[in-house]
Amino acid sequence: MQSTGATLFGLTAADLGTLLAAMATFAVLVALYAATTVRNPMGRRLRALTDRREQLKAGIIVAPSKRRTKIVHQSDTTDWMQSFLSSLKVLQDDQLRDAQKKLAQAGIRSKEYAIAVIFARLVLPIAVGGSAALLIYGLDLWPHWGPLKKFGAFAGALLLSYKAPDLYVGNKVTKRSDAIRKGIPDALDLLVICAEAGLTVDAAFARVARELGSAYPELGEEFQLTSIELSFLTERRMAFENLAERVDVEALKGVVTTMIQTEKYGTPLASALRILSAEFRHERMMRAEEKAARLPAIMTIPLILFILPTLFVVILGPAACSIKKALL
Repeated sequence: MQSTGATLFGLTAADLGTLLAAMATFAVLVALYAATTVRNPMGRRLRALTDRREQLKAGIIVAPSKRRTKIVHQSDTTDWMQSFLSSLKVLQDDQLRDAQKKLAQAGIRSKEYAIAVIFARLVLPIAVGGSAALLIYGLDLWPHWGPLKKFGAFAGALLLSYKAPDLYVGNKVTKRSDAIRKGIPDALDLLVICAEAGLTVDAAFARVARELGSAYPELGEEFQLTSIELSFLTERRMAFENLAERVDVEALKGVVTTMIQTEKYGTPLASALRILSAEFRHERMMRAEEKAARLPAIMTIPLILFILPTLFVVILGPAACSIKKALL
């Protein structure tokens, strides 16, 4: 009788090797696709800015105190999802507003995706949780699992499917916020130069947006959108508040507060921005030094797991071979 050997979750060593080889092949294919596919996001960003400009020209804007949550119906799928959620009484204005804010911070301008996020929160737990319950309890694919392990797998699948849309949007917000945070000191330096050159605030934002379009495209896009809103909105304060709401970066909120106070009290803009730029640049340097100080502790585990065993094999391997030959 042939021995099957040790197994892990019912999989033999050959099965695990085949699975790892398949995962490695898929990763290589994804890497090749990402390397060979050139994506130019400037077209999408220009379309978003053009749409915003056209909205402001048409007067589709109200005061923040009177602003209502609106969804632009661009597809039948979005309309169906909205009607389905409304029929279940689960579509609330506060929830929709929070979803739109998170999507705006992630760089997704279309408000109809907020409906898709809320719909995914409702549907994914039912679909994934139902599939997990069918596989674990109905078909009993893993009969050797205990009751606690089965319940843990079912609960994990249910929780992960519910949190998946928020995790995806939160990941995009974090990446975009980090990219914007890196460019704030340079943007403030350029704003100082524009202010000392005599440019108006909206012209300064437009100029900085053009200069930062290549190095920091996310920040350049936000500055360009703020410049458009400064030109069309009746209250300039609204443009700065919209900038602070679209970007989840505390440093930029400080810049917005400074700009609002400058517009209100007429204080010198260049001196205030110069002080803020020095503070943010110092903060960025401190953050870099903090990451450098954590590096030795982070490198300890890779050093123990990968470098030291190889070093021992290289150093002790010839000596072990010589001792073996001497003993034989």
